[in-house]
Amino acid sequence: MLVLNFSHPLTPNHLEQVEVLTGRSITRVVEIDSQVDNNQPLTPQVVSLIDQVGISAADWQTLPYVVNPPSLNYIAMIVWVELHGRCGYFLPMIRLRLIPESLPPQYEVAEIINLQTIREQARIKRKRNH
Repeated sequence: MLVLNFSHPLTPNHLEQVEVLTGRSITRVVEIDSQVDNNQPLTPQVVSLIDQVGISAADWQTLPYVVNPPSLNYIAMIVWVELHGRCGYFLPMIRLRLIPESLPPQYEVAEIINLQTIREQARIKRKRNH
């Protein structure tokens, strides 16, 4: 499984937690610098960041991924839409949480959120409410 990391570096412990939660081995971590120029349109900048990863169209559609999203919400939304377009589904997301009272502040993997499942459940609700 490939980890697409748009945020702070993930520690070996984080990666081990991801493997346990997903039941998959991580084969590669792709670090993607999500810094953008807020004075310029965001979409072309984010698309360019993802283009620079160098993953083929076939690999986008066939390899397993999990995403550590960027912190800035505007960038995160563009990332999700762009990745959905490339992969054909919403990729699962890593959620980190602060370890209480850790000094300096440290984070742990809280959960892997399956965004595709959330989408499918929402579609079922929509059909029931018609």
